[in-house]
Amino acid sequence: MRIFVQIGLYITLTLCLNNCLYAQVTDFENIDFTKADHIARLHKGASLDNLPLLTYQLTHTLPTPVEKFRAIYRWVCTNIKGDHAQHNTILHKRKKFKNDSVAFMNWNKEYKKKVFKKLLKHKKTMCTGYAYLIKELCYLANIESLIIDGYGRSVNSNIKKLEMANHSWNAVKLNNKWYLCDATWSSGYTDENNIFIQEYNNGYFLTPPILFGKNHFPLEQKWVLHKKVTTETFVNAPLLYGKAFKYKIEPLNPQKLETTIYKNDEVTFSFKMVKKTTNNNIRLVCFTNNKEQILNIDTIQNENGSISFKYQFKQKGIYDTHLKINNEIVATYTFKVIKNKNTSRP
Repeated sequence: MRIFVQIGLYITLTLCLNNCLYAQVTDFENIDFTKADHIARLHKGASLDNLPLLTYQLTHTLPTPVEKFRAIYRWVCTNIKGDHAQHNTILHKRKKFKNDSVAFMNWNKEYKKKVFKKLLKHKKTMCTGYAYLIKELCYLANIESLIIDGYGRSVNSNIKKLEMANHSWNAVKLNNKWYLCDATWSSGYTDENNIFIQEYNNGYFLTPPILFGKNHFPLEQKWVLHKKVTTETFVNAPLLYGKAFKYKIEPLNPQKLETTIYKNDEVTFSFKMVKKTTNNNIRLVCFTNNKEQILNIDTIQNENGSISFKYQFKQKGIYDTHLKINNEIVATYTFKVIKNKNTSRP
C-alpha cells in the first residue's frame, strides 16, 4: 500500500457505522461550553507547579462536572506541546526490547521520570504525559478518570495487523457513564519536519466509542465501550484524519482501506455530515508523480447530510484515493484495479 506524504501527518481518525456518530454527542448537546473554554483561555500559560491551584482556577465557577472537565481538557490541549523526540525514543526501545518485556518495563519505569519532569518544567510531553495530566487534574476536581493504554492507528502504525501498543488516552466518567477522549491528538500534530503544530481539534473530546475505536484499540477489551469495535475493524478500516472530526464526518462506504476491483468497475462512496456542505466542497483526488489529480465525480447526491457519489476506475493500477472536504483531506482509500476478469473476485 502506498500512502503519499502529501496527506501530511495528521493523526488518523476512523470509519464509523450508521447513526452511531451522534449517540454520545447528544448527551451534552444542551451544554454551552463557552464559559469553560473562556476560563481555559484566561489561564493560558499557568504554571504546573501547583496542580490543586490550577484545578481550582479552571473549575470552581463551573456548575457541572462536564463543564469542569471541558475546562481541564481544553487547557491541557492548548497549553501542553507534543514532544516527537520522546515518542520516537519510546518506539525505538519497544522495538529493541520486543522480546524482553521485563527489560522494557524496567527501562520504561526510569524513563517515565524524565517524561514527567519535562512535562512539569517545559510543558512538553508525549501521550503518556497528556493522559497523566488529565487524570491528575480530574482527580483534584473530583472527576473519575483513567489512563487507557493501547494501539493508535495512523499511516505508519497498525495497518492490517496489530503491531505494538503505542498510545495512551483517557476514559472519564460523567453522569455515571464512561466516555473516551484523547488530549494528545486534540492538541495538534507533528508536521513533515517533525515540528509540533499546536491546533486544537475538538473531535477527540468525548468521542463516540465506535468512532473512537477505529483508531484507538485498548489493551483491556472492556475499554472498547462498543461491541462492534473489533481488532478486525480496527486494522482494516479506511484511514481517517483529524479534519474528519472537524467536520463531524461519518464515512459509510467503502468500509475497508484496501479494495481490489476490476477495470471499469464503479465504486460507491458515501458518508454523513452533521454540518451541511455544498457539492463544490467535495473532492475525490489521487496523487500521480507527486501531483494532485482531481477525479471527476459529477453525480453527487447530497440530501439532509447524507452524501454519496460514484467513481469509475478505467485503468489498471493502484490508486491511493483521498476524500477532501473544503480542500482538506479527511479519508484515504486504496484501490487495486485489475484487468483480467477471469481472475476470481476477492
